[in-house]
Amino acid sequence: MLVADLMKLKNARVPTIRMSETVEMAATLLNRERIGAVVVKDACGSEGDTVVGIFSERDVVRAIAERGGAALKTSVADLMSRNMISCQMDDSVDQVRALMDEHHVRHLPVLEEHQLVGVLSIRDVLAHDVRLAASRAGAAMRPTTEGSALSA
Repeated sequence: MLVADLMKLKNARVPTIRMSETVEMAATLLNRERIGAVVVKDACGSEGDTVVGIFSERDVVRAIAERGGAALKTSVADLMSRNMISCQMDDSVDQVRALMDEHHVRHLPVLEEHQLVGVLSIRDVLAHDVRLAASRAGAAMRPTTEGSALSA
């Protein structure tokens, strides 16, 4: 299965935040949207839709642990991960799983020709794995008529 197949199962809306926003605003967005990470875009007028990083719940926790309540007034740009690991629509789910494992991340922005099309989370990958396992288990449980007592 490809990333494109998983993306068809997700909401098309992708919440993002500007790098100039505060950690407090980012935390509010994460909570409101019930997501674990948000893609960060630049604040430049000419290139305002350029993906520049990702900001996660871990970034919020780390900032508060290190700086206390003052961290909430810090800009997202100061704390976001700039070395963003991403995937593409034609990547396989196995490739995505390997990227997440290798880089210890739970969220991967999906880029197509440098444009953000979505975000895959480890939850999306696990849901795929559960559906696949259930499908395989269902196929294994189906009785066949060939050689069974019912066909005699």
